[in-house]
Amino acid sequence: MNPRFPRLRPAATIVAILALLAGCATQPPSAPMRRPADTRADIVRRLPDGVKDREGWATDITAAFSALGIEPTTQNLCASLAVIGQESTFVVDPTVPGLGRIARAEIDRRAADHHIPQLLVRGALAVTSSDGRSYADRIATARTERELSLAYEDLIDRIPLGQRLFAGSNPIRTAGPMQVSVDFAERHAREHGYPYATKESVRHELFTRRGGVYFGIAHLLGYPANYDRMVYRFADFNAGFYASRNAAFQNAVSLASGIPLALDGDLVAYGSGKPGATELATRTLSKRIGMGDGQIRRALDLGESPEFERSALYERVFALAEQVERKPLPRATMPRIALDSPKITRKLTTEWFANRVDQRYRACLAKAPAIERPS
Repeated sequence: MNPRFPRLRPAATIVAILALLAGCATQPPSAPMRRPADTRADIVRRLPDGVKDREGWATDITAAFSALGIEPTTQNLCASLAVIGQESTFVVDPTVPGLGRIARAEIDRRAADHHIPQLLVRGALAVTSSDGRSYADRIATARTERELSLAYEDLIDRIPLGQRLFAGSNPIRTAGPMQVSVDFAERHAREHGYPYATKESVRHELFTRRGGVYFGIAHLLGYPANYDRMVYRFADFNAGFYASRNAAFQNAVSLASGIPLALDGDLVAYGSGKPGATELATRTLSKRIGMGDGQIRRALDLGESPEFERSALYERVFALAEQVERKPLPRATMPRIALDSPKITRKLTTEWFANRVDQRYRACLAKAPAIERPS
């Protein structure tokens, strides 16, 4: 068994066990499972004013909770509605202002990176696409990500320059009413299945209401997290699984070591093959926490899973940092990440996103009975 730091004294262990047993003995019986009809009715009541096809949204959201095996509690329903409201205002395939201009700028940027002359780019885009329009016209007039994604797919499949520019990969990376990563949706479908018959691809399903909410709710709620406030899940939705927990760990490392760290939730330098800033700072604590570089790296590699917070590294670093600071430290904090996307025209952060969603979440909960309160 791996040693834990600090060790509990025998008396403290007995007290902890008795407390646990008492807690188990006083747990209330499980609430009866909510009827789908009741869930649908509750969603319809909580949807913001002005949402079209309220019954359709309620049906697809209820089906997603059922298929994913996630309890449709008031908090979970409101969290999902809040994200949909923030990402798309309940429009299945929302329009993006200036999308054609953004897309053409991206094509020109990629062409420059590949040293492809503009004359060649213009010639390729002038070719007639599968729907009878030129690629240039389809891209320029695209109003939604679905329209642009279809144009890209056609361009990649039929024009050699499209394959060269995009390396066979569609540059539309997020999609649908919850703006879910296509990579996440495809991976989730491979590992857990998908409850609907797929006519073309998971990517295309993301642009539908049923697929968009299914994969969006999976990304928001389909993983265990010991957060005391839903706002940290909203931050994770934007920054990645456990980003809020990992940012709190980075804060503890920084306080214990005195080394400033970017609280971005990335515990290792993914894809670089070299130790990142968080790993290097943690290594400076190795003697004080009794762990070698290899042990530290193996623990940090658990940063995208629930197991990390049960690791010796997590417990020892927090114990050391709290000893240094002489006070308890939070186990979740807002990741400090600036949002970067061609669609974003002003300076935004993950914290801004999480707080905006949290406002919608609380407005949704305000429609609940008085006994229910935001977590």
